[in-house]
Amino acid sequence: MKKPNFLLLFTMFLSFFALYSSTFAQVEPVLYFCERYDAYEGEIGVRDRFTKGPVTVVVKSELALNLESVAIQFDRYNFRSNEFEFYKKFFFTIQKEDTYVYFAKNEESDMEFEYPGFYRVFLLDKDDNTVTSAIIEIID
Repeated sequence: MKKPNFLLLFTMFLSFFALYSSTFAQVEPVLYFCERYDAYEGEIGVRDRFTKGPVTVVVKSELALNLESVAIQFDRYNFRSNEFEFYKKFFFTIQKEDTYVYFAKNEESDMEFEYPGFYRVFLLDKDDNTVTSAIIEIID
């Protein structure tokens, strides 16, 4: 009789742990990439591998980002030094209450990758603190 009680208690514990950990899985902002954003169709061509050229960076969060002045920074991986090195940085203004925002090529920001390789892309706040980041591969 004690064995089924132990199994039941153990199963409840595991279920609670799994539920608790998945509850907070998407609280932090997520950064990802697409070819472009269309007002009617939304994100077009979502992936993490692109050919050279401009890419749209998307940030999504369950909570308001609470940011106004932000930057998107590209760091390129240098295989000789085994480190990421600064490549480009673009500045944008968003609304504090935004939970979803995309950063695309415009007059001030080309959002373009000219060389193949691996890049780390950051969303930075006004003090250059990392809000979120992701890796993208650029191919010929």
